Amino acid sequence: MFNQSIDNNNQVSKKKISFAISKPFRKYLKRYGREIPLPISYDTLKHYNFSIPVIDNAGKDTLWESVFYNPSLTDEIHACLKRTYSILKSSGHTQAEEHLYIERIDYCLFGNSKPFRIKIVNNYNEVYDYFYIKVADSSRIFGMELEHLLSPNFLNFLIDGNSIVEEHISGVPGDMFISQYLQRPEFNPIRIAKEFVKFNERCFIRLLGDMRSYNFIFDITQDFDDVQFKIRSIDFDQQSYEGNKNNYLPQFFKENHVFVELVKTHLNNEVIKQYQQEERSHIIRRIKSERQRLRDLRVAAADDQLSTEPKIKQLAAELSLHYDNNPAFLKCTTMPQLMYLHLKELLISDRK
Repeated sequence: MFNQSIDNNNQVSKKKISFAISKPFRKYLKRYGREIPLPISYDTLKHYNFSIPVIDNAGKDTLWESVFYNPSLTDEIHACLKRTYSILKSSGHTQAEEHLYIERIDYCLFGNSKPFRIKIVNNYNEVYDYFYIKVADSSRIFGMELEHLLSPNFLNFLIDGNSIVEEHISGVPGDMFISQYLQRPEFNPIRIAKEFVKFNERCFIRLLGDMRSYNFIFDITQDFDDVQFKIRSIDFDQQSYEGNKNNYLPQFFKENHVFVELVKTHLNNEVIKQYQQEERSHIIRRIKSERQRLRDLRVAAADDQLSTEPKIKQLAAELSLHYDNNPAFLKCTTMPQLMYLHLKELLISDRK
């Protein structure tokens, strides 16, 4: 699998279409506690007076801008943001709010979700955290639900109307890991290669696209005799959106070429197959344990296209070919239908 070359035709759509949340999907989100009333909305945060660029420690533009509001509104906005943080992190308990303060609100025009990033600080010890407020795009929410149910990672997010509030996912961005961490002598390249194989497999199984190095992070943990690595996605905008099947395999992006080379250097084909099977087995166990919720999600989102008709048809054709010309894929008219047939094939293959 990893002997294949970078796919130069693996182009990601520069401008992804945003999809409104359908009534059945919104009903699902309410049922599982994802949609609740929140004290502030994305639209409210858009009414800032001015902004200044956020520059990193090396003096480079981060593509984020710190935004500032009318002084008469600032206190109210900050209070609402602290309350939102309390709802996200502690089910609305407000005891901590009196010693929290909002240090900065940043806005990013780069990418599809145009997020606001809020930096919140504990006044007692200066420990800080981040959370994000974005436009509630249906395909992104679908992707986050699948990540929560099928991956090893718990995702904490809430919806209210047209707004989504997301918890910060901590870790070293993949592009930074390549430039600043990869060559550290204490880091075992075999463990990095292993984790990339498993991440690659996981993304394809749950059709999460555009996992270029800056769209995932490395969670680094010191074990008693070695350093362990976990790769986590931090961007779900390209969930079941592109038509090209290779878009859902991180190995095909040039930004990840260094990880593909690690795999080819340190792992043979039998070991690669072993790690792929391990990941498939983990996901199959999660499918079985979350059977009811996945069934509810399938019913709620089945008629939501979440992409354009040409992309749906292209992916249907490519998945059909991938599964030995299975004609069932060609009958699918939405991305969620393709997603669930794709998972069904995983379960069928496990029984053989």
